[in-house]
Amino acid sequence: MTTPGENSLLQLIGGTPMAWIPADDGGAGYRAKLESAGVGGMKARAAVSLLSGAAARGELAPGAPVIESTSGTLGMGLALAARALGHPVVLVVDDELEPDMRALFRAYGVRLEVVERPHPDGGWQQARLDRLAELLATTPGAYWPDQYDNPDNAAGYAAMAQEIIDQVETVDVLVAAVGSGGHCAGLTRVLRQHWPELRVIGVDSVGSRIFGQPARNRVMRGLGSSILPRNVVYPDYDEVHWVGPIEAIASCRSVAARTCLAGGWSTGAAALVAGWAARAEPGAHVLTVFPDGPHRYLRTIYDDEWCTARGLLGIAASDPVEIAAPAAVEVQGWARCRVVRDPAGARVPV
Repeated sequence: MTTPGENSLLQLIGGTPMAWIPADDGGAGYRAKLESAGVGGMKARAAVSLLSGAAARGELAPGAPVIESTSGTLGMGLALAARALGHPVVLVVDDELEPDMRALFRAYGVRLEVVERPHPDGGWQQARLDRLAELLATTPGAYWPDQYDNPDNAAGYAAMAQEIIDQVETVDVLVAAVGSGGHCAGLTRVLRQHWPELRVIGVDSVGSRIFGQPARNRVMRGLGSSILPRNVVYPDYDEVHWVGPIEAIASCRSVAARTCLAGGWSTGAAALVAGWAARAEPGAHVLTVFPDGPHRYLRTIYDDEWCTARGLLGIAASDPVEIAAPAAVEVQGWARCRVVRDPAGARVPV
């Protein structure tokens, strides 16, 4: 059972500000929704929706444990949502989760199950899901939100879409980092009712399967996937960009230096493509979302020693390479494709 104080935690989610981000010295730029200003980050919105929806359908009993796989960001949102709604949380994470994140989860009273080896085909993601299945089989009454295939994920971003409508006069282009697919699906669904001509650019990671490239080991966390999430609504996208870690790091650092606003891999990748879109189409109203802040990444993205040891401070591409079809060539860095297909064939949108 929750107390009034616990439920008041939910009031801290959302209501985040919008910022103007310059893309060059000539006046081009775009707007960014700063989700780091909301407690729990962007995915706290999805977490509340996932748990509330399950409870309303009777799938999540009062006080029942919640078990989920995460690279970290959804875990932060789930920790907050579950605390507010009265559920213990078990997070299945992998050995590459940052020490600072592990410490924070422990401080929040979250139990971590750490997977130590990636799956030979599905990488860390599949390894986490395999361990999650074992936990579900041995934990009576446990609920798995399944962020990758649960429509409640997308539904959690309806309020963000309405905030955007209230904050800006118009949006021509939405640039969205894609991991589980939830926030782009949720935003597009609402924003296109308001702005029917809205164009959507998906931002994926090099080495991700989502848009038809082969899966490879990825240093970037929080976007991209080694599996094919059903929450990705392929017809929503007008084009897709794949971004590599060198470009994402350079973008993160550039935005931080220009604005004193900083974030992680998804923020850097989305900022890179949003800036490109703003320069490529002067006068277009471009918007993106910065999902979280910099603190998780101070020992990685913003650490010269860490980046140098991994060869990630190289020269970043200034424009994407364009490919004719998603599987035409295996991309190694920033690339763009104006053909978007579901790699699994036609699926019914969630």
